[in-house]
Parts: sequence; C-alpha cells; structure tokens
Amino acid sequence: MKHARKLILFISLAAILTFSAAFVYQSDLFFQIKKNLTIFSDVYKEVAIQYVDDVSPETLMQRSINSMLETLDPYTVFIDEGEQRQMEILSSGSYGGIGIDAGYRGDQIVIIAPLEGYPAQRAGLRPGDIIKEIDGVNVEGLTPEEVQQLTVGDIGSEIDLKVQRPGFDQAMDFTLTRERIEVKNIRYAAKIGEKQNFGYIQLVRFGQGTSEELRETLLEMEQSGSFDGLILDLRNNPGGLLNEAVSLVDKFIEPGVTVVETRGRLESHNSTLVSQEPAMYDDLPMIVLINSGSASASEVVAGALQDLDRALIVGETSFGKGLVQTVRPLSYNTSLKITVSKYYIPSGRSIQSIEYLHSNSGDNNRSVPDSLRRAFKTKNGRVVYDGNGIKPDIEFQEEPSTMLDLALQKNNRYFFFVNDLLANSENSGQLEIPSDLFDRFTTYLVEDGFTYETPVDQHLAALETNIDNFSQERSARQNVDELNALLRDYKIAQIYQNEEFIDKKLKAEWISQTKEDEERIKAVLELDELVNISLDFLDNPYQYRTELRP
Repeated sequence: MKHARKLILFISLAAILTFSAAFVYQSDLFFQIKKNLTIFSDVYKEVAIQYVDDVSPETLMQRSINSMLETLDPYTVFIDEGEQRQMEILSSGSYGGIGIDAGYRGDQIVIIAPLEGYPAQRAGLRPGDIIKEIDGVNVEGLTPEEVQQLTVGDIGSEIDLKVQRPGFDQAMDFTLTRERIEVKNIRYAAKIGEKQNFGYIQLVRFGQGTSEELRETLLEMEQSGSFDGLILDLRNNPGGLLNEAVSLVDKFIEPGVTVVETRGRLESHNSTLVSQEPAMYDDLPMIVLINSGSASASEVVAGALQDLDRALIVGETSFGKGLVQTVRPLSYNTSLKITVSKYYIPSGRSIQSIEYLHSNSGDNNRSVPDSLRRAFKTKNGRVVYDGNGIKPDIEFQEEPSTMLDLALQKNNRYFFFVNDLLANSENSGQLEIPSDLFDRFTTYLVEDGFTYETPVDQHLAALETNIDNFSQERSARQNVDELNALLRDYKIAQIYQNEEFIDKKLKAEWISQTKEDEERIKAVLELDELVNISLDFLDNPYQYRTELRP
C-alpha cells in the first residue's frame, strides 16, 4: 500500500513539474514576443517618420515581413490583398496562363510540372527548368506564388520566359501565348492493353473531389468488362489537398492502416491519417508512374503505396516536398501561408529532399546528403530511404534533353511540318501516319536551312570576329570555313542519330493534329514507353509480385 502511495505521489509530482515547466516556457515565449514586438514597433515608427528620405510605411513593412520569412523555408510566405485575389483565380477552375506550377529547388525557382497539352509543355519546357526572367522581370527574390502570378494574364496575350536548364550553359528564351487553363483532377481515364483489360488513369492534381472522381472512374472500368490491373499516372502532378491523397490510398488498402503522419512543433499540428473505408480493390495489381514533377500529395500517394508494398512505383525520382502548409487569415484581407509540420509516410520516412537550416550565415538550405539519409523498411521488408523524395522501384529515365531537341520544339518544327504536310496532302482527310514521315521531315529541315546554336558555334563566331589578328588571314579563314562545314555535317548527322526519338515526336504530333480529345490521348499513350513497360509488368503477374518482395 505504501509503495502504491509513493508511486501515485511521484507521478503527481512529475505531472506538476512538467506542467510548471510548460507554463514557464509558455510565459517566457509570450514575454519574448511582446518585448520584441515593442522594439520592432518603435524602430518601424522612427524610420517611417524620421528617416531622411520619404519611405512608404507599407513597403517598409512588406520588406520587413519578407526578410523575416526568408530565414525560414520558401513555402512560408505573406500573401497580401492583391495576391489573395490571384490565388482565388488560380484555384477557381480556369484562368489565362501557360500551364506551369512553380516551386523551389534549393533557393532557385523551378518549373515543378508543365501541364500537359498547354503552351509551356508544347514549347518543350520541362520539370526542373530554372526560371530566370518573366517578361524581362528578374525573378530572383520572388516567391513561387509571385512567379505564378506573373504568368497569369489575358487569354491570347504573349509572355516571354528566360529559363536555365540544368546541364546547359546558356539560358533559353521562350515566347508563349496565354491560353485558358482548365484545372481538372482526372485528365484522362480508359481501358488499355491488347485485351483492354487494364485501367489507366492520368491524375493531374489533387483538388476537391479527386477521390470521389477516382472511385466513380474505377467502378465504370469494372462494369465495362475484365479489369485485371491499374496504371495510376502521377507524372507532373504537383500535389494538392492531403485529405484527397489519403482518401485515394484508402481505395486500395484495408481499414485501420496508417497512410501518412504529420508532425509539427505544436500538438495541434500532429496527426495520424489512417484508412477508413473497406478497400474497393485491396489486391488489384497496381503501378504508379512518377517523375521529377510529381510533388507533395503525389509523393504521399506513391510513397504510401510503396511502403505498404501495395503498388509498384515506376519512373523517375520525385520532387521531394514533404512540408505541410496551412493558410492563416490576417487583418485587411491578407494571410500567411506557413509551414506547420512535415509528412511522414507509413515506413516512418520523410520525403523532404531539402533541409532548411535557419542559420545566420545566409546559407539556409542544403540537399540532404547521402550520409544523413536513413534506411527504412517497407511492409515486406524492402529497404527504402528518406530525404530524397520517392525513388521508384523500377527506374526509367526519360530521354535527355539535347540542343537539337530543344531547337526543334522551341521553333515548333514538328507542328509546322505536320501541319503543312496535312494541308498539302492530296487526301486532306488522310489519318494514317506515313511510313516515310522521318525521311520527309529530314528533307524539310535541310531544304529549309534548319540549324541550331551550339557552344562550338559561339567559339567559331569569336574566331571569325578576331580573324584579322591572324598573320595568315586567308589560311585562317579557310580553316574556319572548313570547321563550319564540318559543324553543319555534324548537325545533320545528329538528326539521323536521334531518328527513333524524333520519329516518336513526329508521330505524336501527327496524332495530335488528326485525332481529337480522348482518341488522341489514347493514341499517344501507345507511344509512351513508360506505359508500355507498365503493361508488360501487369501482363506478367510473377514478375510484378517478385518486384514487391525483398
């Protein structure tokens, strides 16, 4: 009895001490906030009134707030009244733009995902392209939200972008025309495969109602005949609502399983989200496609299904955004979007690829080094790692960008060639792809004097401008002319060396100009190598199951 009393007394004392410590900390925190707000208020007032030159109190405060938030992470931002309206436009369902989602990669603003079928994607912009200027405005120091706003405008108006592509020394200029951007959740869904027995769903964002749309789509597929597997395409999906991501995973796993945890400094920001409903398809073979443009909620879905060994993940390593934001309303129709927690998927790992250090040195972020990445295990015991987005089970690198490919896309060569061919065809209603399409395209390029600039062109141009400095001018010019001729031959040879890649692009362009809507998308899917790889796995149940075992 005495031991029991002592134990109760000890527990009570520990609880009192813990509560007292928390109270003291809370009191000290509020005192620090009050003290520093008073100091800041005094400085702000003195500068606004006494400074030698006129300063705008509003601009002064805006810069103060932005400077404070810059020491945190790039997703914590102040949203003023004008930006608030702009955010409402972007989330309303349609707007005039070029179809990109911008985000941070380190301290640079990059294109997370160009929306398929819109100006940015058609012009050849890619996930990871670093945005340097928009309409001559240097975006350094701007937030992704501010960059996004610069791309929004009247439908039909032009916008100039300067981007830097990793691996290329030169910045690249693009002039695009704004179009009406229709914001959808599911862009395309259909049965595919030789026997039309596999479902394919292209999900482009996690907006309101995503999981319900998916449920209805799955039921339609099941009712339309044999349904032996599913390909969920999350490539270039920048994310969206976390609850919709959890509800989507819910359709494929049994109830009571942890899908994702959020962990923050405050208890109110900690949560464990588990599956609730009986699974619609808990054993349906499933493949999820991701790439470097798959971010946030997309990574939660792919990561949860990977950790639970419920789906095979195929493609490229995802973007790596594992921070959770909430929008807090402020006075005068402003708000604060603030990071309050981090995502942790079922194995316990984080998908965040950048660490924000909050240091005074100015170097406030870094990629998580391999030495600090920790190993975790999936449900079946497969080893996975944190700190670098979601690494696919089956890695497939998309075709690397080349100067040739960039020049062909940037100048719309594919489009104009196919367009002219169809317009001048004896049978203007011809829909079959010509067997000699590549050969005709090559002839068209040569006859049109197509060329593109390489670093060698720049060096040769520099030589020509300084050729007078050579003692044997004629000999030097002859050598430069020979080098230019060799360079022309090299560029033509590059076209033939990339025949397979170019031919695929030509066929995709032909399909886009001769077919409409769903028929067009389905035909392009037949050329999609990643989709074809996925179909091979679904057609081979043994191979599919083997990949999900350690």
